[in-house]
Amino acid sequence: MTPVVSGGVQVDYASVRLIKKEVGERLSDLLRARPGMNAAAQEQQGRHLINEQVAVWSDAEAVKRGVATSPAEDAAIAQAVFDLQFRAGRLQQYLDNALVENIFINGFQDVWLDFTDGRRLRVAPVANSDEELRELLRDLARRTTGQAERSLSTADPFLALRLSDGSRLQAVIDVTPGTYVTIRRHSMRHADLPDLVERGMLDTTLEQFLRACVRAEKNVMVVGAQAAGKTTLLRALLKEIDPDERFATLETEYELFAHENGHHRQVVPMEARESNGEMVAGQAAGEITLMDLMYRALRMTLTRIVVGEVRGPEIAAMLQAMTNGAGGNLCTLHAIHPSVVFDRIAELYLLAQANMSEALAYRQAANGLHFIVFVSSIDETKIGGHRHRFVSHVLEVTGIGEGGRPETNTIFGPRQEWGEHRAVPLMHPRCINDLRRAGFDAVLLNDPAGAWSAPLPLLIDEGAGL
Repeated sequence: MTPVVSGGVQVDYASVRLIKKEVGERLSDLLRARPGMNAAAQEQQGRHLINEQVAVWSDAEAVKRGVATSPAEDAAIAQAVFDLQFRAGRLQQYLDNALVENIFINGFQDVWLDFTDGRRLRVAPVANSDEELRELLRDLARRTTGQAERSLSTADPFLALRLSDGSRLQAVIDVTPGTYVTIRRHSMRHADLPDLVERGMLDTTLEQFLRACVRAEKNVMVVGAQAAGKTTLLRALLKEIDPDERFATLETEYELFAHENGHHRQVVPMEARESNGEMVAGQAAGEITLMDLMYRALRMTLTRIVVGEVRGPEIAAMLQAMTNGAGGNLCTLHAIHPSVVFDRIAELYLLAQANMSEALAYRQAANGLHFIVFVSSIDETKIGGHRHRFVSHVLEVTGIGEGGRPETNTIFGPRQEWGEHRAVPLMHPRCINDLRRAGFDAVLLNDPAGAWSAPLPLLIDEGAGL
């Protein structure tokens, strides 16, 4: 078996697996003798056992080779064993790289990385067989903090996990030719609005406008296509909620991290739970949906409810909360263009219950929503450019319009005649006085270019709308 180069040193992963097996057995014996050992103590003991076993391996290799192993090789073997025992094995080097945005595995031999600058690069395999990759995934499932052990088998070929760094892992077997894995990273876990200004996602005028929307307790829906940056923007908006205000976050997997950002002291984080695979009386045993969480959250004396991503029947409960509550609720929704947002809401309503109607969806959206913030992206990496993510539209929902559809005003939008795709001020909202009471300077909306110093730098700009 060809050794794998890791950190400039060749690592024999066959040896790594053998050492890991020996260390695992010794650690299991130790845990039986000392039950209740916490994770930090287990890792400390693991380091000690690994160093002992690597020393044994090093002596045997020296005899076999006729020359001693180098300190760098011993250290690389020890780290590889530790990563396999306690972390994510060969995947860990990519999880530790802040520039890696996504990891794709299309069978054990085909591994790709997406970087934050838009590059996609093929890298070395993270396992030597599909079965080894599956065992790594099962180990990750067993070690995932706060989540029950989840199998990956013919009976249950899907696996969804939140890794220790907050990354989201989805794996599929059997219904695919091999083991397929996607890991989505969270490079800006604790972003705030100034961070997004620095990244070029919005300018300081829109920063102050969105800050006022949150502080004025406006109901805001962040919308955009997949990977446009909706969750990142929602995290930043949450930072504008008072640290002592009590609110809940409802998510299928924790991605907002409001309970870990060091800012909020009264957040109630709630996470949906998958079924254990069994069916009882026609219901998925153990399953807790976002809809279930929504009903419980409404009874917890909260000032706001935040849903990480609305994508099912919980849309009805979310808009009811927006209509009935004090305001300030936030959520995200997938849509490819601002013009289809209300159609997407209606689609989810019709999927929720048989007695729901398009007219009801429109009415509740008109009554419950105050603002829709649309996040766009333009990817020019294929022609040597960059991937740009930015807010392109802010729509104020003003009530029911013609045909029963919600009516909107475009408060911020692109100025195509200037080649500007990003959101710049177009008009004042009807609720401008509410925002002024929350500290917003309305004069900022009078500058048609906002605070941008120049249009979005694109290699190709046809002046087309977003």
